[in-house]
Amino acid sequence: MSDMSNGSDGSATGAGVTDAPAADDRVLARLMLGLEGVEAAQHGRTAQARESFERLWDALGEQGDVFHRCVLAHYLADLQADPRAELEWDRRALAAADSLTAERAQTYTSAPQVRAFYPSLHLNLASDHLKLGEPDRAREYLERAVRSLDALPEDAYGAGIRAAVDELRGRLR
Repeated sequence: MSDMSNGSDGSATGAGVTDAPAADDRVLARLMLGLEGVEAAQHGRTAQARESFERLWDALGEQGDVFHRCVLAHYLADLQADPRAELEWDRRALAAADSLTAERAQTYTSAPQVRAFYPSLHLNLASDHLKLGEPDRAREYLERAVRSLDALPEDAYGAGIRAAVDELRGRLR
């Protein structure tokens, strides 16, 4: 395909034709990896789900969408058999959420969704530290989860996270 430019009337004469299919192919490949991971997880094929999601993580890169990286790392944490690996993925999920700067949040449509993840992200880190026999660190992250509960919606998701916070608080007493 040849490189084309705008015509004298400003209409496109093919500009970007060579770029669009490549970009569309990358998006489609990422979607397929995500779907493969979800399907594998739903059918109990944890290793396959982990592999698909890790390949998707690599494809997204550090500059990928904050919300997508946060959700993906969150899922990957849940697929780990080793508690230290789970902790590492939960840290990556939190780091992805933390990478949303205030300036970017003003123009970022998923900013409220990212903010609503904080209670769950901190709760998961608290749970990870408890599994690793680190109750003091678990309490630190549980307190962070409690402080961020106001970001939760008043729906089933929010109720579930609040209940999990209460349950972990009881276990840490």
